[in-house]
Order: sequence, then structure tokens, then C-alpha cells
Amino acid sequence: MKNLEAAQIREIVDCMYPVDYSAGSLIIKEGDVGSIVYVMEEGRVEVSRDGKYLSTMAPGKLFGELAILYNCKRTATIKAANDCKLWAIERQCFQTIMMRTGLTRQAEYIDFLKSVPIFKNLPEETLIKISDSLDETYYNAGDYIIRQGARGDTFFIISKGRVKVTIKQPTGTDDKYIRSLSKGDFFGEKALQGDDLRTANIIADDPDGVCCLVIDRETFNQLISSLDEIRTRYRDENVERRRINEEFEVVRLTDLRVLATLGVGGFGRVELVQIQGDANRSFALKQMKKSQIVETRQQQHIMSEKEIMGEADCPFIVKLFKTFKDRKYLYMLMESCLGGELWTILRDKGHFDDSTTRFYTACVVEAFDYLHSRNIIYRDLKPENLLLDETGYVKLVDFGFAKRLQHGRKTWTFCGTPEYVAPEVILNRGHDISADYWSLGVLMFELLTGTPPFTGADPMKTYNIILKGIDAIDFPRNITRNATALIKKLCRDNPAERLGYQKGGISEIQKHKWFDGFNWEGLRNHTLSPPITPNVRSVTDTSNFDEYPADADQPPPDDISGWDSEF
Repeated sequence: MKNLEAAQIREIVDCMYPVDYSAGSLIIKEGDVGSIVYVMEEGRVEVSRDGKYLSTMAPGKLFGELAILYNCKRTATIKAANDCKLWAIERQCFQTIMMRTGLTRQAEYIDFLKSVPIFKNLPEETLIKISDSLDETYYNAGDYIIRQGARGDTFFIISKGRVKVTIKQPTGTDDKYIRSLSKGDFFGEKALQGDDLRTANIIADDPDGVCCLVIDRETFNQLISSLDEIRTRYRDENVERRRINEEFEVVRLTDLRVLATLGVGGFGRVELVQIQGDANRSFALKQMKKSQIVETRQQQHIMSEKEIMGEADCPFIVKLFKTFKDRKYLYMLMESCLGGELWTILRDKGHFDDSTTRFYTACVVEAFDYLHSRNIIYRDLKPENLLLDETGYVKLVDFGFAKRLQHGRKTWTFCGTPEYVAPEVILNRGHDISADYWSLGVLMFELLTGTPPFTGADPMKTYNIILKGIDAIDFPRNITRNATALIKKLCRDNPAERLGYQKGGISEIQKHKWFDGFNWEGLRNHTLSPPITPNVRSVTDTSNFDEYPADADQPPPDDISGWDSEF
């Protein structure tokens, strides 16, 4: 929370309410789902896990903080050792404040930008990107913000306070006062267009100090050419989707025969199935417990997953053929990729060399190109979600966190796997497709070394390591200089600075030195030989997947509330 602005902290404090616990009472129980964070004012509490005492906490300490990010189970039990006075805040309240202050700030910055002639006619989405790249800088009264005659490449908008403009006199007497500027005024715009000699002094002239929003020429140029040239690729794709929809129209749930389990996930199992009377093909059937989806409030995510996968037609994304439902489950009938999870191969090999990593990374880049050109953010990249088909090509699977964004807008839901989550998601600043480029850098690192760059003993520790940034991470010797450079360009703290998100779009990644000589055309046409060819003997061969015991759980309760009528 040390990254929050003073105004956000004030609002959060205003939202907190006092709670008292008497000695011996239970404040948090391990395993319960939590949504409240506590700060101690008086008393002491004891922390234990699995019945073992861990520590005692005194006033000034904060606990339960993972609950402020997302709906999760408590990892420890906390009991009042004596009478305690605590302050509490709910996740819903915290996230509303973060979202509202973020959107208010964005709207204010965009209004500032629209008043500047060189920005006035830019498209909204470019203005949003520029507003995201503005740095807040503070100056004390009397500080020189710009000195006449100095070289500079930065542009300033005043967001608080007053400055005075002065010009040197040829006679060497006192500088001549020209005028004062205040909130909403700007200076230094010529520096963005290439004139770098400053023509006046700008001096902070406010007893309470001055705050400016600052952007430099390089950042500005990276963002300024609009993204239109990237948006025109990929059109007519509905022909293939229509063919699939017609072919599977007649298939019923009762026509499917279950052969084996391919995986077990949060909401249920993925089974290998065949359609009655068709021995030449097999499919993956993902079944999800409706009651559990409702319990964890994932209805929206599941509907979004069906919609996005149902439309997607890309060789690097697992195809969805049909969906079914009954009283207990939702089902998705998909391509079966019998080469297994990339994660399994990585686990068995330890790590991959440069060229193997390059192939798998390129497959993901192609999938992202397809999704991002449609304003879809994926948000769940990790080796477990990359499946090999029988030829050894990789496909993206599991679109539970994917979301279609409005042009130039952000989304605020916390989701993803801890090691892969981008800093702006942790900081609740709103995120967009640039969060996917962060996770691409993390994936490269994990494929090259066998472990992700940011790992802690628990999610909170992992998040704090992520916030320290990629430059705090030691890169092992076996990562080449070009691979290191690309990872660091993908994992920039500021989302607007990440490679893939700037004016050249995703082609900037494809043009990076690390990909020099890579055959993109061969990859798209599937004529390039994959680095690893899985051994798949038949359409029912599950030997590339781990073994799973039979489902011993009780069947879930019925859910006929109808939230899934469109599924």
C-alpha cells in the first residue's frame, strides 16, 4: 500500500470501521474464505497454522491482507490474546476506492491533455496511453523546473500549484518576469517535437509546492502513432466457425463416451471422450460444477470463456466445438491436444534451451496477436495452460480469465496465477492487454530456467517481490544477452513502456534481436518443425498426461436457477 497516493489512503482510512474482540475470541479461522483486512490499535493477537503457534502481533500490525486483493481462503488462524481493538476494511470498499480514484485521475489527466494543442486531435485510446505514462513530479517553492538554454526533452502539465516564467536579460540584470502559470497550464511542448533548447526559465512559485505531470520525448514518440495499422489484420474467419457449428449441431451429450481423465481443475475434470460411431477422432470434455461456479461468483467469467472460445478461430488457440449443460454441470467439448501440457515436459527436462523456448514463445505471441487485435486480454498465461498437439505445436487453453475490453479501456478484476501477475494488477490500478506482455516475459524466464523469476513462500511474498521489479532479479548465466534484453523489455513496471504495447504493437516483439532468423511464416503455416515431437500412438493415447484417480467426490447439488441459460 506504500504505492498509494495520499488521497487514496485518506479515503481508505475514512472507510475503515472499528471492531472489538475480547480475549480468547477467534478473529480469523484458517480455511475460511475472507474479505476483510484488519489493522490493530490495541491488544495482542496470536497467529497459528495447523494448530501450531507461529507468532504474536502487537498494535500497528496489519493482517488478512490477501483478502483485499481477491476472494481467497485464510492461510492462518488469528485469536485475540487479550482484549483487542481493531480497524477493518472490506475488499469491496477498498477496490471501489481504487477503481474510482483511478478512473477520476485518468479523466482529469485526459482533460488536461485535450487542452494542449498538439494533443487535441489524438484518438481517445492514444490519450489514455499518454495519461498512463505521465509521471507525477513535485517541486518546492523556488526550484527551477526548467533553465533557459539547457537541453531538454520533457513536457510538463501543472496539476497543482503555480509557476513563474522568466527570461534572461542580455544586460545580465535580474531575469525578466513574463507571466505566471497554474493548474492545467503546460510548458515545454516544443521539446516533444524535437527542439531541445529551453527558451525560458520556469520556477516553482507556490509556498505549498508544485506538482507537474511529465512525459519525455521518447515515451511520447513510442505512443503517438496511432494503432490503426495493426487493427486491420485478420478478417474473414467466420467461414471455419460456421462449418464447425454446423458439423457439431447434431451431437448430444449422451453421444459422448468417456475414455480417461486428462486433468483435474478448480471446477471439475477434463475427460478424453469420443463421439459414438466416430473412432477416428477424440475430444476433450471439460465439465464444471455449476454450484461451485456460483459459490465462487465466477458466472461472468464462465460465460465470457464460452463466448470468446466459441468465436476464436486461430491455430494457436484450442478450438471449442460445442457446449452442453444439465442440472449439475456445464460442459465444453474441445479439441484434444494429446501431446500433454508444456508444464509436464518442462518438469521432466528441467529447462529448455534458447531455440526451444523461442518456438513456444512464438506460438504464444501468435495467439496473443490474434486475441489482442480483437481487444481480448487473456490473463492466465503459464506452462500448465499451453498444450501440445500431436505434432508438437502449442495451443493456448483455459479462457476462464479472458475478457473482451472496450477500446482503450481497462479492467479491474484481480486474476491470474501469483507468479505471473503484473504489478498494476497487484496495485489495483486497472490493467489491459499490456498485462499479457508482462506474463510473456515471465513465461520466457520460466521456460529458460525451470522456475519463474518472481517466487515467494506465499502469494503475498511473491507479490512484494514482483513490485520490486525485474531489475532486482538475478538472471542465471545460461540466459543469453538477447533473451535477457527481451524479458526486461516485456517486464517493465510501467505497462505503457512494455514491448508489444507501443506503437509498433506486437510486431515489435517479433522484430526483436532474440527472434532474428526465426521463421514466422513457417510457424503460421505449420511447416516449421517443432523442437519436441510428442509420442502419440493413437487418438485415444493419454500417455502424455499424468494419471488421475477416479472422482471420489459426492455429486454436486443441482442448480436450476437459470443463470446459465445462454450457455
